[in-house]
Amino acid sequence: MATMQQHLRSAAHYLAVCAKWLALAVLAGCVTGPLGAAFGLALNWANATRAAQSWLLYLLPVGGLVIVFLYRHFDPDGGGSTNQVFVAVRERKVLTLRTAPLIFFSTVVTHLLGGSSGREGAALLLGGSVLGQLGQKLHLSRQDCRQMTMCGMAGAFSAIFGTPLAATVFTLEVVDVGAMQYAALLPCLVSALVGVWISRTMGLAPTAFALDAAVDADPLNLARVVVLGALLAALSILFCELLHTAPKLYARFFPNPYLRVVAGGVLLIALTTLLDTTDYNGAGSAVIAAAIAGQALPWAFVCKMLFTALTLGCGFKGGEIVPIFFTGATFGCVAAPLLGLPAPLGAALGMAALFCGCTNSPLASICLGLEVFGGQCLPLFALVCAVSYMLSSYFSLYHEQHFLHSKLRIAGVQRLHDHWVEAEPEEENELSAGK
Repeated sequence: MATMQQHLRSAAHYLAVCAKWLALAVLAGCVTGPLGAAFGLALNWANATRAAQSWLLYLLPVGGLVIVFLYRHFDPDGGGSTNQVFVAVRERKVLTLRTAPLIFFSTVVTHLLGGSSGREGAALLLGGSVLGQLGQKLHLSRQDCRQMTMCGMAGAFSAIFGTPLAATVFTLEVVDVGAMQYAALLPCLVSALVGVWISRTMGLAPTAFALDAAVDADPLNLARVVVLGALLAALSILFCELLHTAPKLYARFFPNPYLRVVAGGVLLIALTTLLDTTDYNGAGSAVIAAAIAGQALPWAFVCKMLFTALTLGCGFKGGEIVPIFFTGATFGCVAAPLLGLPAPLGAALGMAALFCGCTNSPLASICLGLEVFGGQCLPLFALVCAVSYMLSSYFSLYHEQHFLHSKLRIAGVQRLHDHWVEAEPEEENELSAGK
């Protein structure tokens, strides 16, 4: 009888916790859905307006001055970086509420005036800051506020991009690579599903492409995909290093942040004029769509990486993920035919694999291939992401991303002098004994 009562009490506890997080997750989705939709629609307006009014590009240095002024006066420590939300999740801190309007406004301005940046990284910061604050207002514990921050990340990412599975898994695996917080699976998934439903209702179309290419998963094609994955892993390392090097070079030559952002704006104007195209300004969604259809310039991926590094390195704001999609799609479109694969398939694989290599999130990348491309050639997406993940080493877009396990063997890793190194067997035994 006592055992039965204990089981009933345990079941009641589980049901109560489940009901609590279902309610909180629905609330999170109801907040991040409209917020993400408004953000996405504002960015669509900004890109459309800039395309119709080409003179806006020449205001880029002025917009940069405004962005730097706002961050120096209202968020001098945070800086509008996605790393902020990583720290908030790992250390159970709550981002300030001013983080949300700052990243919203500054990202829209960056897109409106022709900077090259994305939106999903900014969405993580946007959703995470608002939901973390909401958790505090509801007097939740620090652990629960951490989970609410994760719900905000998943809900906002899903609302803007339209991929609830990828948004959920990305939120779970990106902060600490190798340790997914499954307790947050249900809340993040519900938040993502509610968020994307609301954003679609508000008129923000999800990102989806019809993949007009398919190949059999025979040994020859598998070998081709492995080679493509290796090339994309190398490209992800180059992209990450470029994005990390650009701000250091800017700071060396232009120590004053205001002068730095003006110089970056002038460089972007000069490059756009020199190339005589606006393909590399803003998000570049049209170029991504063309690459998925099988059309891309051989140098497009290099130009997008350069424009993005120049934009984010000097102080403009926005995410890195859409530029990753652009770079991966255009590179894959060009490289795939050289390997004997269809160009559209190469572009699709390139999007997923470069995202994987830069963010170290293989499961989210596979989910991305499923949701964006309808599941066609899914085993090939899994293979190219697996190769890209292993060969991209411990490079990452995010300084605050931590690695817990080796990519080469079943072993741990540790951070030494700002680099991730594999623990020797003796060290692993000592770590295990210490636990």
